[in-house]
Amino acid sequence: MANIELILINISGQDRPGVTSALTDILARYEAQILDIGQADIHHSLSLGILFKTDAERSGDILKDLLFKCYELNVKVRFSPVSIHDYENWVSRQGKNRWIITILGRQLTARHIALVTDEIARQELNIDGIQRLTGRMPLNSDEEPRSKSCVEFSVRGNPVDVNAMRSQFLKISQSEDFDISLQEDNVFRRCRRLICFDMDSTLIETEVIDELADRAGVGDEVRAITESAMRGEIDFCESFKRRVALLKGLDESVMRDIAEHLPITEGVERMMQVLKRTGYKTAILSGGFTYFGNYLKQRFGFDYVYANELEVENGKLTGRYVGDIVDGKRKAELLKIIAQVENINIMQTIAVGDGANDLPMLSTAGLGIAFHAKPKVKQTARQSISTIGLDGVLYFLGFKDSFITDAPADE
Repeated sequence: MANIELILINISGQDRPGVTSALTDILARYEAQILDIGQADIHHSLSLGILFKTDAERSGDILKDLLFKCYELNVKVRFSPVSIHDYENWVSRQGKNRWIITILGRQLTARHIALVTDEIARQELNIDGIQRLTGRMPLNSDEEPRSKSCVEFSVRGNPVDVNAMRSQFLKISQSEDFDISLQEDNVFRRCRRLICFDMDSTLIETEVIDELADRAGVGDEVRAITESAMRGEIDFCESFKRRVALLKGLDESVMRDIAEHLPITEGVERMMQVLKRTGYKTAILSGGFTYFGNYLKQRFGFDYVYANELEVENGKLTGRYVGDIVDGKRKAELLKIIAQVENINIMQTIAVGDGANDLPMLSTAGLGIAFHAKPKVKQTARQSISTIGLDGVLYFLGFKDSFITDAPADE
């Protein structure tokens, strides 16, 4: 190894086509071996690094040719020798775990990034890469009130205390009004295939049973039962039966009117277009009602709908339901069944929901995301979105706005 030299070159300047090609062509002519390469482009400003190995007798000619070429291209170059010991230490670190930290919100500030990177440093992790997943940032927050900002960090190492890291991220996100996701960067993260959604207060910005109850003139009674269930005084199944019974006599036509005026959650259409285009299987697993789930299925193209069936006789609701109640336990079972039918590993599944009855499926799925949920649900689910629309799920999967915008629509 005495005649071998390891050299790191760093190139910076205005980006233009052909820079990387011209420099690697020189290395190729001298039969140099590239050991590592990385490039970033921020607002047309290039930062390129290449670590290469060469014979000592060739290194002078290589550096001379690279220096002349960089002058010709009007970019700056810096050469740094790397010892074999340092290189071997770097190689040994490659076996450590890699984590993906995603931060998103309406706007991200320097303070947000500083808080996250401070915790990364405290956990003795090394940042390998940073990329922005969202498009153009508005200069004025009033310019685009529903703007989105997302940055993804790739970090390597073993956290000192991963649970403490998650807790700190949750604390930061709640106090600073932005979302933080921590995921281990394993093979399953890169090949998710099934995503299951709760419906009420997730895909739509309402609780359908409340809408029905208001039309039936029993809104206050239904909400009182719901609150009792939330306090743990009665379970979901018992509360469901009581609330459905109060809908007896409501005309079936009311359901159609409510369905046609459902307030769709921000980002649903955009998210579904991307998920369908990229081959994801999608499902609605809801403690609500199949009538409204099927309406969303037809409108957005979901593959599966499982919810509760209201019994109708002579055009009127009977106050009863048909079949088994879809509660939290049943949602988790359905997620497993769909994964088996589609031959999908459970670690390749995603579940998204807002309520306590979604926790079983959120914990069963490979990736559980609490959407605009209460703190207890957010803490249990580990991953959460509370500041932007449902298309924020796409960023947790690593999608960039450039791909989302540029990908061709279905014929």
